[in-house]
Amino acid sequence: MPTTLIERPAPSAAPRPDTAPRRRTRVFALPEARWAAAATVLFLIALPLQLTGAPAWAWGPLYALTYATGGWEPAWAGLRALREKTLDVDLLMIVAALGAAAVGQVMDGALLIVIFATSGALEALATARTADSVRGLLDLAPTTATRLLDDGREENVPTERLAVGDTVLVRPGERIGADGRVLDGASEVDQATITGEPLPVAKEVGDEVFAGTLNGTGALRVKVERDASDSVIARIVAMVEEASETKAPTQLFIEKVEQRYSIGMVIATLAVFAVPLAFGAAVTGSLLRAMTFMIVASPCAVVLATMPPLLSAIANAGRHGVLVKSAVVMERLGQVDGVALDKTGTLTEGTPRVTDLRPLTGSGPTDDGLTGSGIAGSGLTTDGLTTDGLLALAAAAEHPSEHPLARAIVDAARTRGLALATAENFASAPGIGVTATVDGRTVAVGAPARLLNRTGGAIAARAAAVAAELETGGRTAVLVEVDGVPVGVLGIADRLRPDAAATVTALTALTGTAPVLLTGDNPRAAARLAAEVGITDVRAGLLPQDKVTAVQEQERAGRKVLVLGDGVNDAPALAAAHTGVAMGRAGSDLALETADAVIVRDELATVPAVVALSRRARSFVVQNLVIASVFISALVVWDLVATLPLPLGVLGHEGSTVIVGLNGLRLLREAAWARARAEG
Repeated sequence: MPTTLIERPAPSAAPRPDTAPRRRTRVFALPEARWAAAATVLFLIALPLQLTGAPAWAWGPLYALTYATGGWEPAWAGLRALREKTLDVDLLMIVAALGAAAVGQVMDGALLIVIFATSGALEALATARTADSVRGLLDLAPTTATRLLDDGREENVPTERLAVGDTVLVRPGERIGADGRVLDGASEVDQATITGEPLPVAKEVGDEVFAGTLNGTGALRVKVERDASDSVIARIVAMVEEASETKAPTQLFIEKVEQRYSIGMVIATLAVFAVPLAFGAAVTGSLLRAMTFMIVASPCAVVLATMPPLLSAIANAGRHGVLVKSAVVMERLGQVDGVALDKTGTLTEGTPRVTDLRPLTGSGPTDDGLTGSGIAGSGLTTDGLTTDGLLALAAAAEHPSEHPLARAIVDAARTRGLALATAENFASAPGIGVTATVDGRTVAVGAPARLLNRTGGAIAARAAAVAAELETGGRTAVLVEVDGVPVGVLGIADRLRPDAAATVTALTALTGTAPVLLTGDNPRAAARLAAEVGITDVRAGLLPQDKVTAVQEQERAGRKVLVLGDGVNDAPALAAAHTGVAMGRAGSDLALETADAVIVRDELATVPAVVALSRRARSFVVQNLVIASVFISALVVWDLVATLPLPLGVLGHEGSTVIVGLNGLRLLREAAWARARAEG
């Protein structure tokens, strides 16, 4: 009797083998990181000396070195910008730090330098790691290939020397060296790196294959159809690099008004100094008033109005399994109004599992599979196989195989606690299936279309109908035969993540539009999954460049799109999107480095939560800017209309900084995440 498996909870899927060899820039190989580390160490030595009452000669030089080591690079960058007639935040922060030191707030200025230098180092590291992954992606394609000569001889040549029209031999277990078409042979190829499909794809004469994909158990002769520089894997590299370079520069809100604010503050400070002098005021008084003005009008409070809420939101998200790579990304997350989702490894676990057991004759004692002892207990009888017997028989035959479908069948049998008989005379035929002798009977497990060609009759017709039904439902059908007679069909599919449907609903509510499904998988499987989670816009059979095109179409329509994916094939779309988010456990190295944020524990429900948290952080930024503006305006007016004592100006300035800082830190609380989860 047919049954649909209700699986027990299983461990999260392991990363799919689509990752490039890891190339990682060491942190301290970057000059920005070395200077930031030096500034931090010097600051941490000087601070306790100052706080414990040590003489100024003990901690003063250390603070001076902190200013020098952490500030010279941003100062130089600011001066270069000044040569281009722009005034950027680098120079502004250095001036603010030096201004704080000039009025005795040496520690405050040094802290600002350390924060600024560390931020620059983290940005440099993120850029370097992304470049590492892009370069490492090229290693997915083999460096050499076996070229077949006209006289039948073989020669190993570097893959870059392969030309269009060459014929290469791809042996079992090798990676394919070039994009081309199969001339001879049959095998199954794992092309998750290109299409993201969870299962290997059967390849035979006339089928297209891609460089960097992994050949299965058969040998293939492939005619090269593209140069190495024009292969799909090379185009993925090019698209990631191009998207990273052409993506619009990202800025925090305050940086967008940085030019006007900075120039206005400099002009105003000079005016506060010069105008009284023009009317005969003393130089000392004018200089003190101008210095006070520069302090109270400096952007410290404004900068802190922006950073603490965003950094607090980053820290809170990190505690709950979402790694947001920068404050800019946290701000951008709250701006998204469209979502594009990958299928395999994102909405699904990326691992095939047995979902259906369909014995073809008779019925066993149970439908739920919770009783029975496998082939030895239920066995082949005149009434046919039980569901457990069918599964145990297939698992026994598949046990020696390393095929993903075989592993899914064996895992399902082990999950049910079935005893497996020993298989003898095991043989595997690429694209067809396996055969083995189990308890003296010849058992074949494989593709229904191939196996049923060898049999006929009513039972074969029934087997074909069951297989067609399963495939229509988006499953992969696997036929089981005993001594040439079909005895059952298994359905295998990638399992949907438990929180996928709820996540799609939440993202639809947050953005006001339903997400789009972008996948390289076949349309039938994509449509079935989309129906389960409530997605109506499905685009299947896409190559990486097609995903980028789909994202760019939405961007041109005025949407700010969040792309959620996990594989190498998703990396170009992640780079091209307004915000890219990668799945942490199932994700490839390239996807993790290219994405702006990473879902560390693959919990989809955290995606709408972090979007809601970002929007809350943006509201806190607005609150803080209002507070900072009120303080700055009051202090500036006081300094211009009356005489604002310098210590009082410093106190007011520092007080506003503390207030906005503490307000932003409220997002560190657990309640902030709980509220974001509720809103998301």
